[in-house]
Amino acid sequence: MEEIQVALMMGSRNDMPVVEEALKMLDVFGVRHETRVLSAHRTPKETVAYAEALAGRGVKVVICAAGGSAALAGTVAAHTCLPVIGIPLDSMGFNGLDALLSTVQMPPGVPVAGVGIGKPGAKNAALVAVRILALSDTALVGKLEAFNRDQAEKILKG
Repeated sequence: MEEIQVALMMGSRNDMPVVEEALKMLDVFGVRHETRVLSAHRTPKETVAYAEALAGRGVKVVICAAGGSAALAGTVAAHTCLPVIGIPLDSMGFNGLDALLSTVQMPPGVPVAGVGIGKPGAKNAALVAVRILALSDTALVGKLEAFNRDQAEKILKG
């Protein structure tokens, strides 16, 4: 069995419609991934244990989707040296601004890369993960270049 490259975590099964956008994008690039529902607040021990084991399993990047206080990405980042990308979700009101600020306002030494709120952010989180993986995978570089050309052609063709 091939190693998982990206772990996607979400605080609730209700977050799946947003996370699916990241999964689709990872599939476009052939990036192996897994998803887990774990909560920084409701399953803290399980969340920490999962985060601490990721690097040893060969995972290279973690994507965390959470709303409200959006503590999941920060909790994971505190328990691994892997790059963590946070997707803020609009789940508790404030149109996701609360989750966005929680995701990007991490204390020094506990970095979380943040993307936009919701589905557009989920797509970009996957693309950031692919770009990180492409640093050591020339096949992914080629796929990214083709993706970028395709994006440009769609705009130019109107």
